[in-house]
Amino acid sequence: QVQLVESGGGLVQPGGSPRLSCGASGSTSTIHVMGWPRQPPWKQRELVATITNRGNTNYVDSVKGRFTISRDNAKNTVYLQMNSLKPEDTAVYYCNAVAIMTGYSQGYWGQGTQVTVSS
Repeated sequence: QVQLVESGGGLVQPGGSPRLSCGASGSTSTIHVMGWPRQPPWKQRELVATITNRGNTNYVDSVKGRFTISRDNAKNTVYLQMNSLKPEDTAVYYCNAVAIMTGYSQGYWGQGTQVTVSS
């Protein structure tokens, strides 16, 4: 089992640069990839960024050049640095982890943190 806890959301002005954190606990050695999906209001959920346990990253086009995902393996924490925020970045941001065990994989989710971009 893996437990994920996000922090760092809130009300941010356009152009702001908050950083989200996701702390993992439990069977963290089984985690292969972690990511930040988000759920905008009235829109479909989208996967914003992912990072593998080797440090390979991927981003959705809408955040490339503005968001950076990183991980501190010693702290079992993944970060999402968000820069130049826009109102359309408003969403509930979740932390997601995929753990690989022998013969199967398991996904885990955090509780989500609201990010609202508004002046």
